Amino acid sequence: MVFSSITFLLYFLPLFLLIYYLVPSKWQNFTLLFSSLVFYAYGAPKFLPIFLVMMFFNWQLTKRMHLSPTLKRKKWLLAASVILNLLVLGYFKYMNFFVDNLNALLQLTDHNLINFNRIALPIGISFFTFQSITYTVDVFRGDAEPLKNCTDYMLYISMFPQLIAGPIVRFNSIATQIRGRQISMEDRVNGFCRFMIGLGKKVLIANQLALLADPIFAMSYQDISTATAWIGILAYTFQIYFDFSGYSDMAIGLGKMLGFRFPENFDAPYTSLSISEFWRRWHITLGAFMKSYLYIPLGGNRKGVARTYLNLVIVFLLSGFWHGASWNFVMWGAFHGVFLILDRLFMLKTLDKLGRLPSITLTFFAVAAGWVLFRTETLSGAMHFYQAMFAFRSGTSLQWQPQHLFLLLAALISFAPATSIGQKTMQKLFAEHYSPKSLTIIFIFILLIILPLSVGSLASNNFNPFIYFRF
Repeated sequence: MVFSSITFLLYFLPLFLLIYYLVPSKWQNFTLLFSSLVFYAYGAPKFLPIFLVMMFFNWQLTKRMHLSPTLKRKKWLLAASVILNLLVLGYFKYMNFFVDNLNALLQLTDHNLINFNRIALPIGISFFTFQSITYTVDVFRGDAEPLKNCTDYMLYISMFPQLIAGPIVRFNSIATQIRGRQISMEDRVNGFCRFMIGLGKKVLIANQLALLADPIFAMSYQDISTATAWIGILAYTFQIYFDFSGYSDMAIGLGKMLGFRFPENFDAPYTSLSISEFWRRWHITLGAFMKSYLYIPLGGNRKGVARTYLNLVIVFLLSGFWHGASWNFVMWGAFHGVFLILDRLFMLKTLDKLGRLPSITLTFFAVAAGWVLFRTETLSGAMHFYQAMFAFRSGTSLQWQPQHLFLLLAALISFAPATSIGQKTMQKLFAEHYSPKSLTIIFIFILLIILPLSVGSLASNNFNPFIYFRF
């Protein structure tokens, strides 16, 4: 089940909210937990037992770690919990990748290949694995007290608003809200508006851009024209932003409707002045996770310049690999890691001298070029696509279609925060609490435009992918 579906919007969500608001507050956690497990089972029923077993074992290990009398034993149990989570993630997400690469090596040396049944990827495994790790590590560090009830822990991991594609919610930021929370009418209305804004970004913009990008990436990269290649990657660049940020907006809005405060995940990333700034604005919760649980434990920038650069490369290689079991994702991580090092060496100073508009433009096209690795399936495919982008050639072209107008709309919205008027507008749209005037305008806009157009689009078209669901 996905948020942008008729099943969720017209059946699951209204029924869930009706029950959630009617039951006594002491039963709200259980209602949310049960509904979250139903939500997950609807899309991946065969993985639900694994999901439940993993949550139970991780809760037990963390509980025993917290009660352990010695630091040495605490560290052993911490390691056991982290390793268990990573082994499960590695098996389901990366086993196919490792076997494929091993078979490629065996084929080169004329050895027999390994017969292996392909492993299906559980939905959202990367996100709930990371949240499991944050729980154990935060308890170990003393940043938060462990939850007393296993059901409360299961709620933290499986809460359906952010279960499938984030944002990654650190345990110490939400622990008190799990134990108790108040839900005001203002939160319910504000959350609904934020959810609907995200739905519009996903259904009315991202889905339309997918209809433009997908046919181009299905063409032969060796035959497409340079103009078509650029239209394809620009369409995908905006598609992935509106797709993922739209999901995050819906998750944050749902959380607010339920009394939770989820962290922001995007902050106008395509207006960044450098790649370093881009990573402070794009998938903010992943960046925070990598910094707190990987970069700083590796030494951060405390062990000299060379070690800092090495740590950056390690973090972004692993970040790329986290996104997918493919060499393309590893190279995408390396691509951004190299840019972060170049920023520290000289690019930040160079971009500062160039000025705001050139810096935004250069950073945007560098990010777009990186998305080629993200979107194509093989390294050779990526190289052919890059060749098409920069060969200035004629070739197979995509005829004009209405989706080209959505590309212009997406660019306008994405770059609007670079202006003072656009920045003020975005601040009002994504404020923690809307003013009465802003709320009235947004609510009317939702009821008259976003809601009917979104439901109508979903009812008439089965094409409704979420890019980050495969991660």
